[in-house]
Amino acid sequence: MAGSRARWINVPLGRVARVCAAMLFVLLAHITLIQAFGTYPLNADRRNERPLIARYGHPRGDIRTYDGTLVATSLPTAAGPYRYRRAYPRGEPYAALTGHVSLHHSTGMEQALDAVLSGDDPKVRVRSLVRHGTVEGADIRLTVRDRVQRAAYQGLAAAGVPGAAVAIDPATGAIQALATYPSYDPNALTTFDRARLEEAARRLREAPARPLLNRALHRVYPPGATFRLVTTAAALASGEYTPTALVDAPARLRLPGTPTYLRNPGDCAHRRPTLALAFRRSCDTAFAGIGLQLGQDLLRDQAEAFGFNGGSLRIPLVAVPSRYPLALDRAQTALAAVGHHDDRVTPLMVAMLSAAVANDGVLMRPYLVEEVRLRDGTMINRAAPVVYRTAVPPLLARYLAAMMTIATPARGLGAAIPGVRVASRAATAATVPGGGEHALVTAFAPARAPEVAVGVVLERPGSRAGAVGAVARAMIEAALS
Repeated sequence: MAGSRARWINVPLGRVARVCAAMLFVLLAHITLIQAFGTYPLNADRRNERPLIARYGHPRGDIRTYDGTLVATSLPTAAGPYRYRRAYPRGEPYAALTGHVSLHHSTGMEQALDAVLSGDDPKVRVRSLVRHGTVEGADIRLTVRDRVQRAAYQGLAAAGVPGAAVAIDPATGAIQALATYPSYDPNALTTFDRARLEEAARRLREAPARPLLNRALHRVYPPGATFRLVTTAAALASGEYTPTALVDAPARLRLPGTPTYLRNPGDCAHRRPTLALAFRRSCDTAFAGIGLQLGQDLLRDQAEAFGFNGGSLRIPLVAVPSRYPLALDRAQTALAAVGHHDDRVTPLMVAMLSAAVANDGVLMRPYLVEEVRLRDGTMINRAAPVVYRTAVPPLLARYLAAMMTIATPARGLGAAIPGVRVASRAATAATVPGGGEHALVTAFAPARAPEVAVGVVLERPGSRAGAVGAVARAMIEAALS
């Protein structure tokens, strides 16, 4: 009797046990799925404070210039769940480089090297744990020099129109300055007050001048006469031209297959100048004719040797590609040879053109980070210069350098730098949508022993176009001082 009663009781108990086992299995499976696949959306959910508390629970690494100027650091907070906040002592002049860290967003170097600065990078994490027993962010030393960066930004601000400026060491590719104007104060976006943060971000996003745009890396412009460095290099490399070769430069040239004429500027009076003189005086018809003779393929090959169509370049900030069109008719080829049609360059590329010429035709890969160290000085990583492109052979680079030096007027870029010869190529780009022309200059100095190459672009400066030379001059002077 007792045995039958026990069997009667065991039946429902077994069912309950099986149900409990199934529920436990489902629970464990669900937890496993969440841990394996659901952590990212949970951490990204703005209602989840835990990742933010952890993120601001220890200081990020500092960012300094090559000469030690502090441009980004972490400061302790007085109260609240977040123990540290980010601060940018130099503000606007460095915003294009540092970017910012806000509650749910980051830009610039703060984004590109977030793992290193926060300590999440495996190499940084392991070494900091081994040496100190805690995770800490690593410090970054940029290649940027404070004197050159301030000269670039102040020059752009003095011009008073949107633009960008870049300075590069031709021998290594180290970027000495990268500035964009107008800019913004990153400190306005580091508040933990969500209402204030949203309002500040909205104002910056909706500002007509687009201060959040990094014009040096993320905007492209018609290159105008600066592209004649590419066309001249292609002409010299073809073996059909030398600097003293005579070229046709009619007052006007009909574009093949169209009723449109390309005209020379007023100071190009020679109908048969030398190539060097045509370069100096920006004879459009001469370079259009050279483009027609060489053909689009040779021009494109030379442009790509300088870095056009090269895909996104990481320095580690991402620069959009400069481009030379992939398919052209003859009229478009003529226009592309003088920097019009669909040729486009970033201000970084404008500086890279001169950097390649200055370094005997070898273009070094641009970079912004000199070294990464732990707080105690332990080295994590140090930059090593790397060849990016071979633009032209050394002899042709010397020809181009000489032509750029002759093309620089005595009253121009070298006028404010006593005893220093400057090689440059200034330009106004073709009429752009919305009217007006951009002003550009690419230059390096000293002409015989280059130490710095610069590229400057001003958007539709109108009567202030001459300011593009003043910005380049100030950067060169700062770099050589």
